[in-house]
Amino acid sequence: MKVKFLILGAGAAGLTFASVLKKQGVTDFLVLEKETEAGGLCRSRMVDGSELDIGGGHFLDVRRPEVVDFIFEYMPRDEWNVFERDSRIEIHGTQIGHPFEANIWQLPRELQQMYLASIKEAGCNNGVQQPFKFTEWLRWKLGDAITDNYMLPYNRKLYGDNLDKLGTYWLEKLPNVSYEETLLSCRERKPYGTQPGHAQFYYPKRYGFGEVFRRMAAELGERILYDTPVTKLNVETRTVNDIYEAEYIILTVPWTNVDRLEGMPEEILAQRSKLLHTSVYVDYFAEKADTKAHWIYYPDEQTVYHRILFRQNFLEHAKGFWTETRAQRREKSEFCSEYSYKNDYAYPLNTIGKNEAVSQILDFCKKNQITGLGRWGEWQHFNADVVISRSIRLAKQYSTV
Repeated sequence: MKVKFLILGAGAAGLTFASVLKKQGVTDFLVLEKETEAGGLCRSRMVDGSELDIGGGHFLDVRRPEVVDFIFEYMPRDEWNVFERDSRIEIHGTQIGHPFEANIWQLPRELQQMYLASIKEAGCNNGVQQPFKFTEWLRWKLGDAITDNYMLPYNRKLYGDNLDKLGTYWLEKLPNVSYEETLLSCRERKPYGTQPGHAQFYYPKRYGFGEVFRRMAAELGERILYDTPVTKLNVETRTVNDIYEAEYIILTVPWTNVDRLEGMPEEILAQRSKLLHTSVYVDYFAEKADTKAHWIYYPDEQTVYHRILFRQNFLEHAKGFWTETRAQRREKSEFCSEYSYKNDYAYPLNTIGKNEAVSQILDFCKKNQITGLGRWGEWQHFNADVVISRSIRLAKQYSTV
């Protein structure tokens, strides 16, 4: 079967790319999806009377107008609520706002003094050369106190004990922790510095986040083939599973989840071994939590999960909350819940050398008119907003070829 565009995966990237092609008048495309439903990590399912986001927490940032306008074509604005983000960190037996460095003022005075002294001594505030090891970089950027009490334990929960396998290239997005701003924050008892992502966000009033992708998939109709995993991809001939042939292939599925990659030099193929990822469980609990927070981070390593999202506080008429836990921690514990879902591919790991490995794979494939797109096609920790934005731009570019 021959098509002009073969799109591998019907998650946020694949659905957006296909939908924009269709809007641009291009209809010669096909989407292959291994599951029996679309949405990927943005899927939602009915659990205990309301929808639960089984791929973890996803929210629509108000600060990307091209993404918001695109999404509102499928779910109009009046089907969404808008929220001021209330995210917190549970630490030292209390809760403070996120990000940590902007909300130290919410801690007892003696702890404020400890963190202020530590920030003042941080290498980045004293002209010390930037280190290359992950753990040393955190100390250089944030000081010992934030690193030891928050960043190291939380990141171990997310990524595993050997944090120095991670690179530092992706940490540049962390804001500078200014001693002067932090001191001013503690004196005036209000946050200073950079706002976190999704400081304001949209969430559907009556549905989970996955509803918008259900509607997007419904408009694509028979152009999506479900229950069709990509088991074999020949890069030279641009054929998939020995059945489908395309002029252009847009790959949004994990490179490491394709059993057979053919037509690729061994030295390029070997780069796949450098692409690592984590798996995450979502566990639902029905009880009502006494909090107005949308979600809370838990750096304490005695607590199995790393985050709780309080569905009751952002989805109308919903109750309960869900936890998110890295699979290796969850499977070693005696954790029990009323509903559980495992995402085998949750987060790409930003390991040392990963970007170079991804570049080699993508550069070679691009010469053969195969493009990696999205969290897994590009092996980057993009949130849904970023994925949709990149997919819109790429589809508009390809619609003219």
